[in-house]
Amino acid sequence: MNYDRRQRKPSFLAFSGAVFAAAAVGLSAYASHGVGTGLAQSHLQTAALFAFGHGLALAALAPGTTRRMGKVALCLLLLGTLLFSGSLVASVLGGLGTRLAPAGGITLMLGWLLWALDAVRR
Repeated sequence: MNYDRRQRKPSFLAFSGAVFAAAAVGLSAYASHGVGTGLAQSHLQTAALFAFGHGLALAALAPGTTRRMGKVALCLLLLGTLLFSGSLVASVLGGLGTRLAPAGGITLMLGWLLWALDAVRR
């Protein structure tokens, strides 16, 4: 199959995934070296873990996703990661609560279930 890379369109989802992965590395380093309390370290490490894993998934899966259901699933992963990891980071850096983390976790689960449904329907 001849595939000209110039035909590919930029992918906001893949870009977002790469940014999540990069931010996760920084968060992990900050958690290890810049935060004193155990709970703050735990929150940042968890946020970094979820941001890295879902960022990697977005960066890898987004460029080849053409079906609408698959794109919606990846958008849910993007939103869920923002809500979940963002809530944990905001609790440490801004003193805000983690109220959005459960909504982010549910959104992530829905995104993965929708991705699974799309995979079965191909």
